[in-house]
Amino acid sequence: MAAPKDTSGKVRLDKWLWAARFYKTRGLSSEEIDKGRVQVNGQQAKPAKEVKIGDTLEIRNGPVLRTVVVRALSGVRGPAPVAALLFEETPDSLAQRLAQAESRKLAPEPALALQQGRPTKRDRRDMQALREAPRPRDWGDRWSASLDD
Repeated sequence: MAAPKDTSGKVRLDKWLWAARFYKTRGLSSEEIDKGRVQVNGQQAKPAKEVKIGDTLEIRNGPVLRTVVVRALSGVRGPAPVAALLFEETPDSLAQRLAQAESRKLAPEPALALQQGRPTKRDRRDMQALREAPRPRDWGDRWSASLDD
């Protein structure tokens, strides 16, 4: 499959990210660029920045940072196999992403840290009784911000 090429040679960054399937909608890609999660050649960019072949993009999507090199230009969203031909991920980025995925897989499940589940009916009644019990007031039965004694 050949990568689709834009005949004009000019493609907006937000449109290219959408066509390369990094983001589901063009509006979402534009928002992510505005938030500073996408850099072009190490610098902040705007959604209307023109992408050129050979540009290096750093794309942060959640905890994952991907560094890709633009290999082809396209302003239309096509099938995933064709979109994959628009860029090439750097080996360092790929290794780092795989290492992060492995560490997430080996991390313990947060739900396993819970020792108990939901409180039972008896537990709820005990908690309600504690909330309704009168509190001892040994510090003067009032609170005041004044300095009087």
